[in-house]
Amino acid sequence: MLVVNRFRVPEPDQTSFRAKVEQAHALLAACAGYVDGTVGRNVDEPDLWVLTTRWIHVGAYRRALSSYDVKLGAWELLGAALDEPSAYEIVEPGEQTNQAMARET
Repeated sequence: MLVVNRFRVPEPDQTSFRAKVEQAHALLAACAGYVDGTVGRNVDEPDLWVLTTRWIHVGAYRRALSSYDVKLGAWELLGAALDEPSAYEIVEPGEQTNQAMARET
């Protein structure tokens, strides 16, 4: 699964933001189920930043968000992300996509 967190960061805050987003990325990368990730900055709108991470499955990502270290060191930053859906399934050629339906209990 792919997670895309986007941030609007005013120019005066970009140096401190970069340190915080790199720390958040490192904390997430230390969690079980993390595959890879990157920090990026938009070339046309330099106040727009992105943190992307890939996980083996959605459960691993959710457990990472619940970890003590991530809650302590990354939640504030992640809470500042733009308010938009951030979790995506990876669509492979010829593979079925997730079906939106009620889950059995």
